[in-house]
Amino acid sequence: MASGLLTTTLMPLTNALSIDVEDYFHTEAMSAVAPRSRWGEFTSHVETNTCSLFELLAKYDVKATFFFLGWVAERYPQLVRQACVSGHEVGCHSYWHRRVSALSPEEFREDTYRAKSVIESLVGNAIYGYRAPSFSITSSVTWAYRILEELGFRYDSSLNPVHHPLYGNHSAPRHPFPVGDELQELPIATWRILGQNVPVGGGAYLRILPYGLMKAGIKSINAAEQRAAVLYLHPWEIDDRQPRLAASWTSRMRQYTGLSTMKQKLQHLLQHFKLGTIYENVYLPSIKEMGNVVSLVAN
Repeated sequence: MASGLLTTTLMPLTNALSIDVEDYFHTEAMSAVAPRSRWGEFTSHVETNTCSLFELLAKYDVKATFFFLGWVAERYPQLVRQACVSGHEVGCHSYWHRRVSALSPEEFREDTYRAKSVIESLVGNAIYGYRAPSFSITSSVTWAYRILEELGFRYDSSLNPVHHPLYGNHSAPRHPFPVGDELQELPIATWRILGQNVPVGGGAYLRILPYGLMKAGIKSINAAEQRAAVLYLHPWEIDDRQPRLAASWTSRMRQYTGLSTMKQKLQHLLQHFKLGTIYENVYLPSIKEMGNVVSLVAN
């Protein structure tokens, strides 16, 4: 170089894309009009929507993490197998899609063990990632971490550090941190602006907020903080043809707003960012970072 100085070019980070595999009638927003006792009465769209995501990800040669609801895995085992064959990571999203904060420790253990057993019987090996329905592992139910670790999970991605009536964790850490001897918490992406956490991790925020905001936030996390962002969505969020259930006005707004443009926004993400699995691109780097911290302290 003419200047005689060495420069380092930072390689683009690979962000983590995750899919919570559930149907439109499984959501918390629809729980009042679609109780678990009636799930069998609804026409399922989960197979069609999940296969559409498989095709879209294959088009861009992207591997993602698919957190399967145990109820779905048991009834649509071909989806779990297809995720594996396609090279995606498979994780657990509970069995009955009940908020952890509404369960006792015994109920949580039973639900999680059942879902994990069903999913592992289909993939043929251990799974390491868990995501709670509605990001419902909050400060009031930290006992859930002990149970997840005992069941063999290595990471949880149930923390969304934003203001929300169901999962208010705005003051929680925004980046990976240990929650057990061998368990890491991997929060959903937020952009820190003027002392506030702006949600840029996907889901309803990707559907409703301008795409430019999401893009700027993820870029800032990558460049300014040198962190990979954990992003998420659900198969039903790309399905504008899903039945409109007679839920409350707020529930309908939460579930149906932005469905018609969600697939296009997802394509933008696939075009503008490097994306991969949570295990490879967030969990393993967090373990390496923790090891480096321990080494520095020891020295």
